Amino acid sequence: MASSDFDGILLGMGNPLLDVSAVVDQEFLDKYDIKLNNAILAEDKHLPMYDEMSEKFTVEYIAGGATQNSIKVAQWMLQIPGATSYMGSIGKDKYGEAMKKDATAAGVNVHYHEDESAGTGTCGVCVVGGERSLIANLSAANCYKVEHLKKPENWALVEKAKFYYIAGFFLTVSPESIQLVREHAAANNKVFTMNLSAPFICEFFKDVQVKCLPYMDYVFGNETEARTFSRVHGWETDDVEQIAIKISQLPKATGTYKRTTVITQGADPVVVAEDGKVKKYPVILLPKEKLVDTNGAGDAFVGGFLSQLVHGKAIEECVRAGCYASNVVIQRSGCTYPEKPDFN
Repeated sequence: MASSDFDGILLGMGNPLLDVSAVVDQEFLDKYDIKLNNAILAEDKHLPMYDEMSEKFTVEYIAGGATQNSIKVAQWMLQIPGATSYMGSIGKDKYGEAMKKDATAAGVNVHYHEDESAGTGTCGVCVVGGERSLIANLSAANCYKVEHLKKPENWALVEKAKFYYIAGFFLTVSPESIQLVREHAAANNKVFTMNLSAPFICEFFKDVQVKCLPYMDYVFGNETEARTFSRVHGWETDDVEQIAIKISQLPKATGTYKRTTVITQGADPVVVAEDGKVKKYPVILLPKEKLVDTNGAGDAFVGGFLSQLVHGKAIEECVRAGCYASNVVIQRSGCTYPEKPDFN
């Protein structure tokens, strides 16, 4: 394929958030009732947390948000300017400006809605022993409306793309936007992918998630999310391989593509289910002393995976690229990467 064929080939939609990241201590986690390896929406009790983090700990500000991370990593792996696009909602403030600058510098074609009333969303990233916990204060990210998507200059990105990726987190914001995109994908034989994203999405946004499932050609998630999904659906199994098969066999809206389920399990092998069968792919093991933090590891995996999927590569190549990207990201703070990938 010529590089022009990749113009806008991959579109992401989600919640653009500024990561407020710090290595904290167990006492801080306990105070705010935070569990590691989890992702939640901030409640009132969490709101003082962001200031306290910057007072007590060394804080880094890093452009984040699950979908935006994945799209940026895919763009980095592809090394073709403008291959990816992204939509979401930011505030008209310095954080929003910083985010725009960061994403544009990464080569992503961003079309943000800029909200007049709310500030750019933030995500507290609490790191202990390399493991992360995410507490998102969506703010402006929660203000995305389907009207923005319907504007001709934005819908043009949907028309141009052949692959779509939306993290489950966006289900809490604009299910109407997701519906338009997934129906367009199905009607035009394009590839629609989503992520389970967090236990709370599988549990408390089950109904909107279930409406999207028939349209999902690829379902991503981690082992905790997969087990929560199983429990919520009454499957009575904790076996990740069985759950992956069951998800892949749920009804599809169209027969164009079979559904593939891709479940990551930290340092354990990646589980891929398609056609009623499971394959496991080992990850690149990393000595504990090289681990900086797991923030963005799952997002990076998806980004790497998608970078090869848009090339039409076989599933093992997609997984290999996913494992490469996540291995790079866990050796750095947040979802960041060196200037050029070293993947062949």
